[in-house]
Formats: sequence, structure tokens, C-alpha cells
Amino acid sequence: MNANTTQITTTQRIKAIVGGSIGNLVEWYDWYAYAAFAIYFSNSFFPESDLNAQLMNTAGIFFVGFLMRPIGGWMFGSIADRIGRKKAMTLSVLLMSFGSLLIALTPTYDTIGILAPALLLIARLLQGLSVGGEYGVSATYLSEMATEDRRGFYSSFQYVTLIGGQLIALGIQLVLQKLILTETQLENWGWRIPFVIGAILSVIALYLRSNLHETEAFENKKDVNDKKKGTIKELLKHPQALLTVIGLTLGGTLAFYTYTTYMQKFLVNTVHLTKEQSTLISFVSLFIFACLQPVFGGLSDKIGRRPLLLGFGILGTICTVPLLTALSHTTSMWTAFFLIMAALIIVSGYTSINAIVKAELFPSEVRALGVGLPYALTVAIFGGSAEYIALWLKKFGAEHYFYWYITACILFSLLVYVRMKDTKENSTLDKD
Repeated sequence: MNANTTQITTTQRIKAIVGGSIGNLVEWYDWYAYAAFAIYFSNSFFPESDLNAQLMNTAGIFFVGFLMRPIGGWMFGSIADRIGRKKAMTLSVLLMSFGSLLIALTPTYDTIGILAPALLLIARLLQGLSVGGEYGVSATYLSEMATEDRRGFYSSFQYVTLIGGQLIALGIQLVLQKLILTETQLENWGWRIPFVIGAILSVIALYLRSNLHETEAFENKKDVNDKKKGTIKELLKHPQALLTVIGLTLGGTLAFYTYTTYMQKFLVNTVHLTKEQSTLISFVSLFIFACLQPVFGGLSDKIGRRPLLLGFGILGTICTVPLLTALSHTTSMWTAFFLIMAALIIVSGYTSINAIVKAELFPSEVRALGVGLPYALTVAIFGGSAEYIALWLKKFGAEHYFYWYITACILFSLLVYVRMKDTKENSTLDKD
């Protein structure tokens, strides 16, 4: 390979990583804007007097959105394996844009009655379909575009942008809270602003993704029989890889959604901090969390993926109950911040490398489907139900059982980590 070709390939790779990551960021911003602003719009769609009941209703729709993710994982995974990663990513961001716009424009319950929560549900189902496909396709794309010795580092940017989407949502919330709108204005109409912004950002991401390069791994398999690409039948020929994805995801996704998506509500509803305080803590902790992902991802390129997973599994099993118990009893913002930060450092052992680990388990012709579908199924069941289960247990005065539930799920994943091979040394990406 001549120097000029190497330079072009390197340039294309960097452009692809940046473009794919920015598109991923916009997708997840749209997804998390719902969670971040639920404390403001819940009474617009569910006019209950009790805050916990309103949050349970919005959490219920959040969960239903997760149920669409396996369908999205299957649909977009098949598209990515059959006609290309680039086209699948472009379609997914277009669908997300439509879902955000629908939420922004839906009238309240007082205006159109039961149609309001019905339209909210439809919008969330479309977003669930989109984000369900986004994970597997973008994880595959970033993994295939990375160089062999930097796969952990480059693929970690999927969670940098995933967390970044949350940060933008929270950042917009902080600006609206502190500089532009009163709490009453936010509850009446201000909560619509982030969804309008999401729709606009999606159009920008759509443009970026339409100009991306396809991966060599996909191009090299263009001559493979289409019947072997992106089908469930072909995927089922890899049962061990499928079960490994489910097992390694279970505890990690539950911990991730507890300390990120649900934590803002936990700080308001259980710790009894103000909405502004909880938003600020969430923003700062998530920013540091995002910065940690490339550090952990780069570390996995040096020492392997398995040590990081084992670290998360062991520390998560031991520390979850003490951390959440201490957090539920604190009254200090700083104490809450450091406890959450400790939890997020532990979770980084999973989040930073889970995308590359899954991509390294499957061959190119079913990689996007193999990464996306079993992951989406596991996240739908355990990640999507996390805050609903937590709020349900709180309603009955048994919130501490949720802490043990997380611990049990992490322990199950730890058993998978102990038994699995290090994918860095046994990567299917090396065969592309």
C-alpha cells in the first residue's frame, strides 16, 4: 500500500469516526430529552396530583419505548448487514427526528384528552425503533472503522456520544431553568423546546451521515450470498455469542440506566434535592463519566477487555447496595455527587468496551444484527424497566429491594465475564 493510499484511508477513517459519533450523539440526545424533561411534562399528559404517579406513567411509556428496541435492532441490523452500515444509520436518525417533532407538537391532556398520552406513546415507539437500531449499527460501524490496535479506544466514543446526548439534554435544561424560563413556564410550554432542538439536530446528523464512507468489512463481503446476510437463521448459528451478549449486557445496562437516566428522578424523589440541584449533579457527573470512556477503552487495548469487565462485575456486586443506601440518606449535594461518581467509575468498566466486545464476537455478515438484537432485547427488559421498578417499589415503601435487584443482575453478568474468553485476543474483526 503506498503512502498516498494510507493517508486517504486514515483521513476517511477519522472522518467516519467523527461523523458516525456525532450522528450517534444526536440520536441519544433525542432519546434522553424525554427522560430529562419528564419531571416537567408529566402533568401535561397525565393530570394526576401525585408526583410519583405522574412519574410512573411517564416511566411506563419510557419502558414501552424500550420494547420497540428489539424490533429496531432486528430491522436496522438486517438493513446494515444486507445493504450497508451507512444507509442503516441514515434511516435511523431520520426516524428519530420524526419522533421528536411529534412530541414537540402534541397538545396537552387538557386540550385533546386521551389522545395526548396516545400520541406521546406513538412518538416514543418510533424513537424506540430508531434507537434500537442505532446501537448495533453504530457499534459495528465504529468497530470496523477502527485500526486493530485502537479498537477499544475508538469504539468507546459510542458511549462518549451516548452520554453526550444526555449532557446536551441536561445542559439545555440547566440553561432553561437558570437563565430563560421560570418553573411554571417550563411546566406549561418550555419542555417542548428541547424536542424542537432535537428535530433540528437530527436533520444536521442526517446530512453528516449521508456523506460517510462505508466500512471495508462490509465491502469485502459484498459477494457473500444475500441469504446469509442479516438473517435470524444465520444469526442462530452463533448461539454462544448470542448468549454472551445477553449475559454481559444484563448487569451493565441496569447499572447504567440506574445511575444516569433514573438518577435525576432519584435525587428529586428520594434524596429530596431540588430539580435544579439534581440537574446540576447529573450534568457534572455525566460529563466526567463521558471523559472516562476513552481512557478505559484505551486501557482495554493494552490489557484486554476481560479485566475491565471483571472489575465492573466484582465492584458492582460488592458496592451497589452500600452506594445507593448511602445516597438515599444523604442531604448534601457534594456527598451525592461523589457517591454517584464512584458508581459511574465502576460502571465505566462495562460501558467503555461493551460495543467492541460484542462486535468482536460476530462475523461481518451478521455483525450488526448480532450486536444489536440480543443487546436490544436485554436492554428492553432490564434497562427499560429500571426506573419503573424502582418507582413501583418506592410506592410500597420497599425501595431498598431495587438495590439488591441491581446487585443480583451484576452478579449474573460477573459469572459470564469469568467464563468468557478475552475478545481482544479472539476477535472476528481480524478475519475481515
